[in-house]
Amino acid sequence: MAIHQPNLFPRLSTLAKLFAADCWIVLDDVQFARRDFQHRARLGSMSGPDRRQWLSIPTHLPHGRSTLIKDAVVADPDLARRRLTHMLAQYYAKSPDWPRFRSGLDAVLHRFETARMADLAEESTKLLLRLLGWRGRILRSSCLSVRPERSERLADLSAATGARGYLCGTGGMRYLVTAPFEAHGLSVVPFVTPSIGVWRDAREMSALRPLMAAGIAAVAGDVRIVAASHQRTMGSV
Repeated sequence: MAIHQPNLFPRLSTLAKLFAADCWIVLDDVQFARRDFQHRARLGSMSGPDRRQWLSIPTHLPHGRSTLIKDAVVADPDLARRRLTHMLAQYYAKSPDWPRFRSGLDAVLHRFETARMADLAEESTKLLLRLLGWRGRILRSSCLSVRPERSERLADLSAATGARGYLCGTGGMRYLVTAPFEAHGLSVVPFVTPSIGVWRDAREMSALRPLMAAGIAAVAGDVRIVAASHQRTMGSV
């Protein structure tokens, strides 16, 4: 089980965590954060990861700072769609894997019609997971009844799916209280990634850069290795 907010073309560290899970619960009923990855992705150039630029989708929060992720809307869908399409082509059209990526991008672009930022971000993540060959299932936290406290919420969400364990990223491990998970009979497995090769900037920029620069097949192989190591850990607890 992995629980994560919908991110726009997420970082490779996030994508790998979702890939390693049998189920991804989209955490869409928590507060939207403007300076996070829910409506933006840091693109890295094919020529080198040091050349970076934010791809940001202007987002309107109907209820101000208290707006939940699922209620945030794209401010100007037509303009945002054109900008996203142009920037992705500008950065990655020269990749041998661009045609394969571009053929799946229409499903993401179609989400601009709903004008819901969460739909757009979720679809962008699903596209990358499909390219890696993920066959898991997806649920949304807003459809499940759980306690409001942070750790209790995550434990209840995991238990609701019948999971045996919860994959927790390095950020989450800093605040997570394990007692609620233990009460459900769930194991908490810290999720970590290597720091060399395609993983060098895995926590800083969108997974699009390694996928387009190193190739989808190569990255998929590296992600499977990392996923397998965590699945073995899960099997030993």
